[in-house]
Order: sequence, then structure tokens, then C-alpha cells
Amino acid sequence: MHFDKGKMRNVTLILDDGSRFRGKSFGYEKPVAGEVVFNTAMTGYPESLTDPSYAGQLMALTYPLVGNYGVPPFTMEPDGLATFMESDRIYASAVIVGDYSEAYSHWNARESLAGWLKREQVPGITGVDTRQLAKVLREHGVMMGKIVFDDEPADLPEAHYEGVNFVDRVSCKEIIRYNEGGGRKKVVLVDCGVKHNIIRCLVRRGVEVIRVPWNYDFNTLEFDGLFLSNGPGDPDTCGEAVAHIRRFLAGEKVRPCMGICMGNQLLAKAAGARIYKLKYGHRSHNQPVRRVGATQCFITSQNHGYAVDAETLGEGWEPLFVNMNDGSNEGIRHKEHPWFSAQFHPEACSGPVDTEFLFDDFVGLLK
Repeated sequence: MHFDKGKMRNVTLILDDGSRFRGKSFGYEKPVAGEVVFNTAMTGYPESLTDPSYAGQLMALTYPLVGNYGVPPFTMEPDGLATFMESDRIYASAVIVGDYSEAYSHWNARESLAGWLKREQVPGITGVDTRQLAKVLREHGVMMGKIVFDDEPADLPEAHYEGVNFVDRVSCKEIIRYNEGGGRKKVVLVDCGVKHNIIRCLVRRGVEVIRVPWNYDFNTLEFDGLFLSNGPGDPDTCGEAVAHIRRFLAGEKVRPCMGICMGNQLLAKAAGARIYKLKYGHRSHNQPVRRVGATQCFITSQNHGYAVDAETLGEGWEPLFVNMNDGSNEGIRHKEHPWFSAQFHPEACSGPVDTEFLFDDFVGLLK
């Protein structure tokens, strides 16, 4: 596909505070609205775009050159997991970049980013000063925004993010099993918008994964451990999931539990904690976290806009990790029982895998 930038349609990103950023359309041509967030990762746009946690968001990539390594084939394995992606499709509502690279080169590339966006009907903008956009969002905080075509100014979409249960939109609708009969232990995975690499990490460690919808009462099942996945939006919209987790924690049989990202927040809510919205969230490959009570630090991959108020954790709970940039909570654990969580992504993909050992810790607790 050859791009004639002179023929690309002019588009404008309009933020709620009135800020305007002009650019050119290189993706699917339709107006769109959503919560505008920025991601400072240098690589990983195929994985980020297919992360269900970006549902309802316009993702700005601050690294200036995007698209130069193309997009891998979108193939699925026999077990239903994507070979190279993090879900079955693009979940971000749009992508905003500084300089889109028409030419791409990579051993595994099968199509251009522009071709993929058009195929999946997702808008893309290039020519935007994404670093200035990030500065605006850092000063003001995350804002709603609209991408409109300059030759169709009357067609203004409306965005709704606050209070919307995006978890319900992206979660599976029925029980799905992985490595059925092949695992020594069974793990129930509450799907709030799970990344496929979380499932891969569990299956690789020899467990059977029982993936259930976010509001399914998993307490009726037979299993050896509970896993709470990542997901998009506001955890306060997931009251049903919190109620089921609270029942699990109160059960007579103590079984291990691990949560990631949204899973950290839902576990914390079940433990009595309050959740608050961060000014502009953590979305990058380079978030430093420290294990509480130690000098051990890790570089982590993150994607979340909400955080746990660690001061409100219930009795018996304590922080496990803390963010070294802003001091926000990055994980919790119970002082006696085998229940813990991480706000960051130990499975990364894309990003550093320094903390993948947490999956070993969790599987090692299964009895």
C-alpha cells in the first residue's frame, strides 16, 4: 500500500478543554470519541491495541515513529489464543501518532499498521505533536476527546466513559477451558478483559484454566486457585465480581488467589479498600516499582487509570508493591493467607518480563 500524504484527509482531535490537535488520517475514516490517554512505550503497538483494557480509549503513542515494523499475522492457535496478539481484535477506539511510517520491515510482519486499522475499522491519526498532547494531559488530567474530519465538521460523535461498565463489554460470555484435563491443578480465571498472555503464562506452568465471565459466581465450581484478570474502565462498576471475590475470601477452604491490574483493584475492594482515579494513569513499559519492606525494585509494564488507596485496606491486608514515581499502590497481599496481586503486568507482552516470577509464586501455592 502506497501512501500519498497529500491526499490523506485532514482531521482534528478536540479535547474537552478546547485544545485542538490537527493531523492526517491514516486509518479507517470515521469520526470517533473516547477517553484520550497516552502511552510512553517505544514498541508494542500490536499488543497494546489488542489489549481489552484500552476499550473506549483514544490511545496516543508518545514515541515519535510508529508503524516501522508493521503488524504480525493475526492467527489463532488451536486452543483459541492469538499467536502474536493479546486478544481477538483491536479494542482501542483509535490510535494517535506523531509520524506514521508507511514503509515497514520485520521478519514477522504481514501487513502495515494502516492496513490493519482499516481492516478492523479503527481510526488512526498521524502528524500530531503527541508529546505536546501528553504534556496537556499531564497538566489537566485525562480528558474526553473527539476525532473529527475537517470536511465533515457537523458529524460530532459523543463519548461516554465515566460509569460505563466496559468490563461487561469485553468479558467472555460463557465458560472457556484451556489445557482441559492436562493440568494437575485447576485455576478459575475471572475474565474482566484478560490479555491472552496471562492465559499462556498459566497454561505453560501446567495448570488447567477455567475462564469465566466477570460476573459469574465461580464459587459454585471446583477449583484449586483463583485468578483475577486485567480489564478496562472503572472497578466500581463491577460490584457483582467484588461480591463473589468477597465470598471466596470468606470461605472455609483457603485457596490461593492472584490478581493483575483490574484484578488488583477488585481484590482490594473485596478487602475493604477504596479505589480512586489517577490524574493521567500509568501506561508504559518503564514504570519502576519497589517491593514494600525491601530495596528490591523492578521495571514494569502498566496500563491503568485507577489505583488502590492502600490506607483503606482492611485488617489483615498490606501493600506489596509501591510505584517509585508517584507513590501509588502497585499490589497488595494478605498477611496470613495466600492472596496477592499486582497493579502492573507481570506477563508484560509487550514490555519487560522482570516480574513473571509472580506466576511461579502463584502456581507454587496451589495444593
